[in-house]
Amino acid sequence: MSDNVLPFPGATPPEPEGPGEPPKPDELLMALEALLFSAGEPVTATELASALGEVDAIAVRDALRELEKTTSDRGVRVVQISGGWQMRTDARFADAIVRLRGGRPLMMSRAALETLSVVAYRQPVTRQEIDDIRGVSSGGVVKTLIDKGYLRVIGRREEPGRPLEYGTTPTFLEMFELSGLDDLPTLAERAELVIDQPPGDLVVPLLDSELPPEFPVD
Repeated sequence: MSDNVLPFPGATPPEPEGPGEPPKPDELLMALEALLFSAGEPVTATELASALGEVDAIAVRDALRELEKTTSDRGVRVVQISGGWQMRTDARFADAIVRLRGGRPLMMSRAALETLSVVAYRQPVTRQEIDDIRGVSSGGVVKTLIDKGYLRVIGRREEPGRPLEYGTTPTFLEMFELSGLDDLPTLAERAELVIDQPPGDLVVPLLDSELPPEFPVD
């Protein structure tokens, strides 16, 4: 029987289904966990509220902060990252995840990290400015970082030759588990992180269960 056909003459048509009642607090937390798990990428509170229907973004944001707090010591955590919210595995278990999945950790050379640091703190920045700060040519590294989605062209400098200007991407924020550029460590904090750091390639711990391919940057 068609949905538009009444079961008998004179029957009252059914009311159209609406978005339903707003979920209760506990149900809201469970619903958000389900949505974040299925999304696989950062989503905003507004997007989550829209998916849930009769829930405003403020209530969703408050619930997300509660999830962030209650999952902070778990193997899978809810974190604010790259302008949205996402479920991520704890970095402490990165080695076990790699062994389970048969992949390899993300390897990033010192040259790549230096270039990312220059762009992150100086953006918008030109290739020449990157080279001047690092003291070596960075063309190959910049190209690879763009290909991998960590850097992007954001404009042209208003000067002779109009060189390209570079900036970071949301993928960069996700990789380093940053909500935004304001979360970058200060230069003093960054200096403490690199004290006594041995030379050579660095391993960037992956907090997400998705393991990208090896990062062969010279």
